[in-house]
Amino acid sequence: MRDMMDMMKKAKEMQEKMEQMQEALANAKIVGNAGGDMVEITMNGKGDMKSIKIDDGLIKDGDVEIIEDLILAAHLDARKKLEATSKEKMSDITSGLSLPPGMKLPF
Repeated sequence: MRDMMDMMKKAKEMQEKMEQMQEALANAKIVGNAGGDMVEITMNGKGDMKSIKIDDGLIKDGDVEIIEDLILAAHLDARKKLEATSKEKMSDITSGLSLPPGMKLPF
């Protein structure tokens, strides 16, 4: 019975940590870059794009296709950074837990 109480306590602690992590991620500022920082996209931890900056030199050149490609590349860069940040925070929360191999959180 004692083991069950300990397990319930750990589950509650983990739930609280998950909520804190989700809040921290929601407030995170993730920046993705492309074209040698000529395009920069900032998003929050939910993946919502908050801002985009385009170097004046790109606009003067007027090559729309290059600008579009760089925007997509910067967005992809920001998404990859967001995923890495999420995985890192999740591993911090689940460290010390003996989860079965392949079990992913949140459920």
